[in-house]
Amino acid sequence: MKIDLNREATEIGEGATIVDLIAERALPADAVIVAVNDDVVAREAWNDHVLKPNDSVEIVRAVSGGEHLTMTNDSLTIADHTFSSRLFLGTGKYSDDRTMMEALRASGTELVTVAVRYMKLDGSDENTSILEILNDAGMKLLPNTAGAYTIKDAVKMARLARAATGTNWIKLEVIGDQASLWPDVAATVEATRILVEEGFVVLPYISPDVVVARQLEEAGAATVMPLASPIGSGQGMQDWASIRRIIDAVSVPVVVDAGIGVPSDASIAMELGADAVLVNTAVAKAAVPETMAHGMRLGVQAGRAAWLGGRMAKHDDAHPSSPTTGVPVAIRA
Repeated sequence: MKIDLNREATEIGEGATIVDLIAERALPADAVIVAVNDDVVAREAWNDHVLKPNDSVEIVRAVSGGEHLTMTNDSLTIADHTFSSRLFLGTGKYSDDRTMMEALRASGTELVTVAVRYMKLDGSDENTSILEILNDAGMKLLPNTAGAYTIKDAVKMARLARAATGTNWIKLEVIGDQASLWPDVAATVEATRILVEEGFVVLPYISPDVVVARQLEEAGAATVMPLASPIGSGQGMQDWASIRRIIDAVSVPVVVDAGIGVPSDASIAMELGADAVLVNTAVAKAAVPETMAHGMRLGVQAGRAAWLGGRMAKHDDAHPSSPTTGVPVAIRA
């Protein structure tokens, strides 16, 4: 069917929604405003707003104070929380709490993952709780279900985490293969449905599978978190094309999780249009975690700036940067 899109006649599929249109055009959903027939449509209504023949649709970039969207006014909203940093960090594998906090502060992160584990009953646990340290630093907690291999275990761990931390946010992990720590996607989708019904904000860890990403969005996931490569491997972005397909296919934020090894990996993820990255081992096991955390911060910022700036088109042949006319030539004797 035909609509008027930004004052140009455009063909779209029958029954297409605003979300479909945004995805088809590969637009950053969190950075645009949509009006249909001169009425602004709230972002939360995009998925249900079916476009009709001859609709006049206007899509404009969100701006602040008359300025273009820049790194200084570019925020990320997940569920009911808005972040200024798009780098999320894990808290595992650090040599000590002091090193961890130095790295977290250097990264500029505002969201950190924590695991819930049984207490040692012999009295050998340290008295200081990591939750106290992180809360004092003003960082939002994202408990995870790391170590869960079944739906039952993942749901139980999520409930325990909510009771222990006071947050209904959960990073959902249901592992299907012990050697590779590859996620069990069917179990992840089902566990997401259960937890969403119980009022959790679910951020599920998945393989780079566009079909599963769509299923999780339909199940109510607040984000999808495809892996770049196996957890803790540091192998970087092995299948960037699949992650790009996920970014284009879903309207919820996409957080690239697992396998990032260096800042350039994080930058690539952000250049593809990912909304954020989650990093743990690459920082915790770096020779100087604080310095690596700062590098990750810069990598994420550089990649996001490249996405917002819009890369140039690729060409098969060279295109001179300098003018090709008026070039002085050598005078032969």
